[in-house]
Amino acid sequence: MTRFSRGDLTFDVTEDGPADGELVLLLHGFPQHSDSWDALVPALTGAGYRTIRPNQRGYSRGARPRGRRAYRITELVADAAALIDHYGGSAHVVGHDWGAAVAWSLATEHPDRVRSLTTLSVPHPGAFLRSMLNSSQGLKSWYMLFFQLPWLPERLLRSQLVPALRRTGQSAEAARRDVAGFAEPGAMTAALNWYRAMFLLDPRSAGEPVRRPTLFIWSDGDTALGRRGAEDTAKYVQGPYQFEVLPGVSHWIPDEAPDQLATLLLPHLKRWPAG
Repeated sequence: MTRFSRGDLTFDVTEDGPADGELVLLLHGFPQHSDSWDALVPALTGAGYRTIRPNQRGYSRGARPRGRRAYRITELVADAAALIDHYGGSAHVVGHDWGAAVAWSLATEHPDRVRSLTTLSVPHPGAFLRSMLNSSQGLKSWYMLFFQLPWLPERLLRSQLVPALRRTGQSAEAARRDVAGFAEPGAMTAALNWYRAMFLLDPRSAGEPVRRPTLFIWSDGDTALGRRGAEDTAKYVQGPYQFEVLPGVSHWIPDEAPDQLATLLLPHLKRWPAG
């Protein structure tokens, strides 16, 4: 574990692979940490890539500011851009869940930092917002409104997060791992502040198209994110685009299907090398 600082925040970062390998930035989602990528990393490092996995804002003990405004998407993207700058100026960016949301915005706001983009589960933000209006996505996303409440979500999740994760397809071992990551005071509130800052976003910015080479992987067993947003994502990518569906796989792609993920990801990375 190494450390990276941006301003007065210090992030925990795990590095793997050869020092001279092309950089792959792995961005986790909720309610996970950088260890959610453990099953994928060996395939990447074995292919010669250097991976960096931060515990993102709120998930690192030294990067846990108070208040929801500190968790606006602009700040989350700025963290990722600064981390790439620290390691070498550009990276292949891979994000799952909230990490995918950060990755989409990073590719639109800082395309020079992104050699290639790979997003898992979460569609482009424009496609996601559109799907909230024209599909069942609004019902699937009920928990996002619940998370806006003060203190009650924290209290409920302390006892119910493992069962909730199990119901969405997460394994018992991975669910216990993820919940253990919130043992520190304030950690759960910081993670929920990502949701509480959602409504501080200008929705007009969500429609900005991505122009970087993009691989989007969605799984049809995902109980939180529906097909409409996944299929409509193509409308928001103006660069080379590949859409893949993993049949029978839950939302937790990096944990549940790391081999299938690597089979799709490695050719995508090799197609867009540094140069």
